[in-house]
Amino acid sequence: MSKRPRNKKKISPGSLINATAPDRESILILMESKGHPMQRRDIAEALKVESDDSREILRRRLRAMLNDGQLIKNRRGAYGLPAKMDLVCGRVSAHRDGFGFVVPEEGGDDLYLSPRNMRQVLHGDRVLAAVVGVDQRGRKEGAIHEVLERAHTSIVGRFVEESGVALVVPDNPKVTQDVLVPLNHTGGAKPGQVVVVELLEQPGEHKPPLGRVVEILGQAGAPGMATEIAIRDFGLPHDWPEGVEAAASAFGETVPDSLREGRKDYCDLPLVTIDGADARDFDDAVFAQRNRNGWRLVVAIADVSSYVLPGSGLDGEALERGTSVYFPNRVIPMLPEALSNGLCSLKPDEDRLCLACDMTVNEEGTVTRSRFIAGVMRSHARLTYQQVWQYLSSGERPHRVANDAVRQNLDDLYALYKVLRQARLKRGAIDFESQEVQFMFDPQGSVCELRTTERNDAHKLIEECMILTNVEAARYLLRLKLPAPFRVHATPPDLKVESLVQFLQGQGIRPGFREQPTPRDFEKIVEKIRGRPDEKLIMAVLLRSQSLAAYRAENEGHFGLALQAYAHFTSPIRRYPDLLLHRVIHRSLQRGQERELLYTRKQMERLCEQSSQLERRAEEASRDVDDRLKCIYMERHLGETFAGMVSGVTSFGLFVELDLGAVNGLVHVTGLPNDYYHFDPVSHRLTGERRRQVFQLADRVQVRVTGVDITDRKIDFELVE
Repeated sequence: MSKRPRNKKKISPGSLINATAPDRESILILMESKGHPMQRRDIAEALKVESDDSREILRRRLRAMLNDGQLIKNRRGAYGLPAKMDLVCGRVSAHRDGFGFVVPEEGGDDLYLSPRNMRQVLHGDRVLAAVVGVDQRGRKEGAIHEVLERAHTSIVGRFVEESGVALVVPDNPKVTQDVLVPLNHTGGAKPGQVVVVELLEQPGEHKPPLGRVVEILGQAGAPGMATEIAIRDFGLPHDWPEGVEAAASAFGETVPDSLREGRKDYCDLPLVTIDGADARDFDDAVFAQRNRNGWRLVVAIADVSSYVLPGSGLDGEALERGTSVYFPNRVIPMLPEALSNGLCSLKPDEDRLCLACDMTVNEEGTVTRSRFIAGVMRSHARLTYQQVWQYLSSGERPHRVANDAVRQNLDDLYALYKVLRQARLKRGAIDFESQEVQFMFDPQGSVCELRTTERNDAHKLIEECMILTNVEAARYLLRLKLPAPFRVHATPPDLKVESLVQFLQGQGIRPGFREQPTPRDFEKIVEKIRGRPDEKLIMAVLLRSQSLAAYRAENEGHFGLALQAYAHFTSPIRRYPDLLLHRVIHRSLQRGQERELLYTRKQMERLCEQSSQLERRAEEASRDVDDRLKCIYMERHLGETFAGMVSGVTSFGLFVELDLGAVNGLVHVTGLPNDYYHFDPVSHRLTGERRRQVFQLADRVQVRVTGVDITDRKIDFELVE
């Protein structure tokens, strides 16, 4: 006998505007206090939700909490807390060998997933998993209870067609399942081509993912393919939505008169930009002037926030991107070119809007007074690091430095830099010397050379000016007491410190600390290793021991720079948090609106978290392209011999970093002189049983390139005796 349908009152969307219902936190507190799963009607009664509109909002909120993994629904239709049901919410981290882990969002140990469990998910999926036991290695073992969010709507890979079956082999080694493609959905792809396949069906326990080819990128080794693959592998937005470029172009090419009103005129001040030779967007200009008690320093930053307004299409796309992404042969900008390389770029001899930090710096390198000013400026010279360094080191004058005002500016900047440098050393900031690999391309777009570049005093001069400005921005934010993004760098975690101490002791270095190191402790180590053959190796290990910097809505200090407060202010063209900070400062400069919030605390926390995630995504994508290009380059040098240094020792062989372009590869233990080798994890060495030959960190070696796997970004070497 069928039940009669109940007459439900229809709720119009407009009627919900003024209705209210308990927020998520109230619901979670209630369920925690009750200690058992609850039906929706019981939740409504306990929280005194009475009107039909409010009950509808509650229903939708509970559904959203289910989707986000905050609640789980049992077979009786009651809502419960995942933690109380022994369920873990987290992201899937896949291993190329088929198994994987759930990385809990709330922290704690990862949950092991067997290859069988991994069949229904892909790397990055957000899941609820149940703890079902402990495996032979003592790891908590889990099973997928529910997939909350799919990480992939499309996958990049190599198209394969054999015996009437078509599939795409994913390029990302962590995506371990091939995608089946019906023959009527191949899009004309040919075997061996790199394609983008849209997922029509996600994987299940008994079925692989199913998709259709939506884009053919070309042959795997084609010039520029490494970047095209990374853009799609990491989901980087690279096409502008309709109307966004038009909105950027609508401002024109010159500063509108309406935006000049009420601004300070800096056009006669000989501000200059100093950037790399290939830079196209100039977002910072500097000016210094020696006076009786120290210096006046003006750092003028492109005023992006006057064009990119909150809630606009430009703002939405900038937030979606989070940062510009830099590849060796291409840039994916955060803002359209009309702004990033045009109206916001501080080009020489053109008026530009700016937000300036005007500082007074004493003889000890301390800022005694600073203020933020909305202005109009005109760059007096576009200089490169190399030009400035040639002038500072040898007096050689490039065309743009011929101007007396520009030359005096550089002289005063350099004198100020030396004082700031001493102040940096005095406070104990870590001075990590870094090298960058520069890829050189032939006319066809293929990598033809790898070069290593080092920073000179021109780079460091600009860096110190930017740090000083960012510190003043952070101090200003603290005075405002308004929600704003801080750049936070925490102290190294205990496990990394413990591992670092063991490593340093193995290299004959007394670290001077065992727990809770200070930045000065690290700087002392940097000073000790200067000039050692293994300096670059130890520097890399010191860097890896650091915590990841992130954006936070609360100030927590910056460990690496030994600063109590720090914020990113100087690059709003390419970083969204800088744009946020500019908006907050602009709002504070508007009289009568000092206390008016532009963003709530919760909104700022979400924006900071999103910005941190997008920053990591951009870094991973850039690193992936670099690694792939190095493999492509080394593939052309199979059989050739190179000099390098042992950068890692394991039980299965040696990792060697070549002097050429920081290329890393593995000498498998079978590629060493024929012997039985024993691994000492404390001293990081392999010792041959018969010949007593020892291989350890920082050993200089000659290796031959024996194999390259571009898909896995792996290079194999063998030792040349």
